Order: sequence, then C-alpha cells, then structure tokens
Amino acid sequence: MPLQENLGQPIPLPRVGVGVLILDHRNRALLTLRKLAPEAGCWSIVGGKLEYLETLSACALREAREEVGVEVSIEGLLCVTDHLLPHEGQHWVSPAYLGRVASGRAKNCEPRKTRAVRWFPLDQLPLNLTMTARNAINAYTRQFPQPPNHLAR
Repeated sequence: MPLQENLGQPIPLPRVGVGVLILDHRNRALLTLRKLAPEAGCWSIVGGKLEYLETLSACALREAREEVGVEVSIEGLLCVTDHLLPHEGQHWVSPAYLGRVASGRAKNCEPRKTRAVRWFPLDQLPLNLTMTARNAINAYTRQFPQPPNHLAR
C-alpha cells in the first residue's frame, strides 16, 4: 500500500483502479469473480491498478486484455466510484468505462486472482457485486435505459 509520511507517521494513500464494463453483442455484462481483496468473493467488472504515466483508457484496454483476453473498444466514461473499504484497509478512486468486445473470446487469464469469468444478462446479475460493478452497471442502465423484455437471446 502506498504510504505518505505525516509528522513521522505513515498514512495510506488512495490508489487509482480503472474498470471497464464489457458488454457483448447480446448486451450481456462480462464479470469476474474475485479471489483477492478488495471485495474477495464478489463479482466485479474487469479492471485493475493504473500504472505510472498510463492513461485511464489505456489502463482499461490493458486490463481487458490481461484479465479476460479480449480487445475492447471504449465507448465512454460511465462513472467514478469513491471506493472506500476501511474494513479492508482499501481506498480507491475508480473510474469505470463502457467497453464493447472488438475481438477475442473471454476466458480467465488470471486464475490466481480470479475464480471465474462469466457473461450475465443485465436482468440476471448476481447479488454479490462489488461496489464498482454495481455503480458502473447502474450508471449504464441510467444512461442507456433498457426496454422491457430485453432478455438476451
């Protein structure tokens, strides 16, 4: 955890974690089941830590490639989450983008960090979503309302 000195006392610094809500041609969301903190055991959008001198959108593209093996096209910024988890000692600033699969087939490329990778229709999401996944999906459905009976076919 990055630390800053304040009167000789180390204090944790917030980190930046970039996410991407990846949708397929059937408008299903690609989610990953986390093994590690933050929010281990919850389903998350694809994402990870911003690297030094990396742009936010470049981070989203890289994480999609590294975590699930797909190339995505970024359609825009959905939201920014103040991801505060004091019980886990975690503080993240988490922008989330909307992305569409451009190429590749989703798979679990990081089994040490991820228990499962799965597509979910937007009306059949698991209850145990991470804070960032919940916020990104809510932002998407507010910005792009789904008609009734939008079940993926």
